[in-house]
Amino acid sequence: MKLVIQIPCLNEEASLPVTLADLPKQLPGIDCIEVLVIDDGSTDRTSEVARANGVQRVRRFPARRGLAHAFDTGLREALAMGADVIVNTDADNQYVGADIARLVEPILARRADMVVGSRPIDAIAHFSPLKKLLQRLGSGVVRALSNTDVPDATSGFRAYSRETALRLTVLTSFTYTLETLIQASQKNITISHVPIRVNGKLRESRLFSGMGSYITRSLGTMARVYLLYRPLRFFLALAGLFMAASVVLFLRFLVLFFTTSGQTGHVQSLVVAGVLAVMGTLFVSLGVLADLSAMNRRLLEEIVVNTRKQQLESGHKPGEAP
Repeated sequence: MKLVIQIPCLNEEASLPVTLADLPKQLPGIDCIEVLVIDDGSTDRTSEVARANGVQRVRRFPARRGLAHAFDTGLREALAMGADVIVNTDADNQYVGADIARLVEPILARRADMVVGSRPIDAIAHFSPLKKLLQRLGSGVVRALSNTDVPDATSGFRAYSRETALRLTVLTSFTYTLETLIQASQKNITISHVPIRVNGKLRESRLFSGMGSYITRSLGTMARVYLLYRPLRFFLALAGLFMAASVVLFLRFLVLFFTTSGQTGHVQSLVVAGVLAVMGTLFVSLGVLADLSAMNRRLLEEIVVNTRKQQLESGHKPGEAP
C-alpha cells in the first residue's frame, strides 16, 4: 500500500522545510510513503529546497497556473507514481502532519473514498470573527449543494483513494476544495471527515486578495459546479419561480376583472403574467437541453477515466500521449 503526499507550492522556500519535517515517515497499514511537490511557477528556490529536503518527485510549472491546476496535476502525477492513497496538504504547515494517519484510516478501512480534515474553526486564534462566520456559512451552503455533512468545506487537508483520484477532474481555475466536494457527491463517491489540528500561521493566504474577492469567486465556483452536475434541477427551480409569479398575476387579473365591473386598466397583470409564463417555459426547455448535455458529459467522463486507467497500465501518465 503506497501513500503519496502531494504539496502544491508557490514561493514556499521558507515554510516548505518545516512542512516536510512534520510529515510522518511511516503509518500503520502503509508500506511506502513518498512526497510530491507541485511548484506552481515559483520565483524563489522552492523546487531546490524541496529536493534538498529529500522530496522524491518535484513537478515545476514554468509559470503560475493556479492552485486548482496544481492540485489536479498533483493527482495525475501521484497516480503515475503508483499511489494507492493520495493526501493533499498545504505548504505553509497549516495542518499537523501526524494527523495524516487520521485522514487515511477510513480509506484503509474501506469506509470512505475521500476524507476531509475538519479544522477547529472556532478555536483558530488568527481567524477573525467575520472569517469564522463566513467559514460556517460557506460550509453550510456546500453541504446543502453536495448533500454531505462535511463541516469544513474549504479545508485543503484531504485524502483520496486511487479510484477517487481517477474519477475526479478539476474544471474551475480558482480552488479545488469546493468543486471536488460537490463533484464527488454527484459521482456517488463516499465522503467522510475527521477532526484535525492546525499549527500556528506562518504567512498570509495567497489564494485571494481580500475577503470580498474570496466570497465572490467561491459563490461563482459553487454555482458553476452545481449547474454542471444538476442543471435540470437548477432550471426547473427558476422556471417554478417564474410560473408561480405568472399564476399569481393571472389570478389577480381574474379577481379584478370580475369584481370591478366597468373598470379597465388591469390588463397589465395579464400581459406580465404571459411574459413570465413564456420565460418559465424557456427555463424548462433550457433545463431539458442542459440535462441532455450533462448526460453526454457523464459518458465522456467515463471515457476519460477508462483512458487514464489504460495509460497507467501502459506506464504513461494520465493525460500523456502514449
